[in-house]
Amino acid sequence: MAKKRILLVEDETDLVRAMQVRLEAAGYDVLAAYDGQEALEKAKKEKPDLIVLDLLLPKMDGYKVCGLLKKDTRYAKIPIVILTAKAQEEDRKLGKELDADAYITKPFDYQVILSKIEELIGE
Repeated sequence: MAKKRILLVEDETDLVRAMQVRLEAAGYDVLAAYDGQEALEKAKKEKPDLIVLDLLLPKMDGYKVCGLLKKDTRYAKIPIVILTAKAQEEDRKLGKELDADAYITKPFDYQVILSKIEELIGE
């Protein structure tokens, strides 16, 4: 069985490395993108099984990335987990309106994100 692929979109390289190690240890194949434009291109090219998406990104914010992917029938079924420091109720509401599958705020517990990923794409 092929490993499930996760596209990790985050502009903080230390966080990308830390999460990549954790996700790979959990048996996932991890791709990384460091800005919104790169995220959109990689999502379309690689068609990952799930996307972990920060909102505050250079070039294009995560809201726009999420909205563009969810409106496109070729990518709309890819689950998107928003992982962000934006913890206001309005931010959560906007994430829901864009059809994000989950909204997790930083700082976060790795177990929470792993169980959400498992829930969305687990076997």
